[in-house]
Amino acid sequence: MPAGPMSALQRIFGRDTKFFDLLENGAAAAKHSATILVGLLPGLAGNPSPEVLADLSTARRKHKRISQQTTEELCKNFVTALEREDIEELSTALFKISKTVEKIGERLLISPKGTDVGHISRQVTMLEKAAEVVVTMVRQLRGKKHGEEIRDEYDELQTIEGDADKLMNELLKELYHGSGDARSVVFWKDLYELLEKGIDRCRDAGYIVFHVALKYS
Repeated sequence: MPAGPMSALQRIFGRDTKFFDLLENGAAAAKHSATILVGLLPGLAGNPSPEVLADLSTARRKHKRISQQTTEELCKNFVTALEREDIEELSTALFKISKTVEKIGERLLISPKGTDVGHISRQVTMLEKAAEVVVTMVRQLRGKKHGEEIRDEYDELQTIEGDADKLMNELLKELYHGSGDARSVVFWKDLYELLEKGIDRCRDAGYIVFHVALKYS
């Protein structure tokens, strides 16, 4: 028996989950990059070899392929479960998290000799937590009743960002009032700002999810 109009719509919006799959994979890739950075932190002390960032570079390249696949699928499909612009914007925002995390790793790799990189462990942990919240938010997009849950997660993301801002101000105060040389001050200031940018990237992705949820709630 040929499929009727209703079953066709159900096929498009119900069983066709490729874009949810791709966005969830992108969010998971961003979180994975942050987790790798957490694990790499102890090994970035002293004068590490560039190879120490191999896993981080691999994770970023894998995420780039997911982002490219999302764009390709958008070009091939005229009907999508979410608005095309929202899918593209969210995919891009998620990839920016991975790119920023890799930049943090690269900056740590060229730290001045004798730098205690464990100094930023709290910020790195906050970054990983923010990325984890983004993963949860993106997964909730599949559900029909996700507005309130996503709002709660977005509130948590904003709390993490606020706590990270307070911590950065504390670290900058210690830096500016300390006895470090100019080279050390510049290095730490740039690194603090890059870590803040990473958390902001998570907030940006979360805001897109929250905005999409408002449309469909």
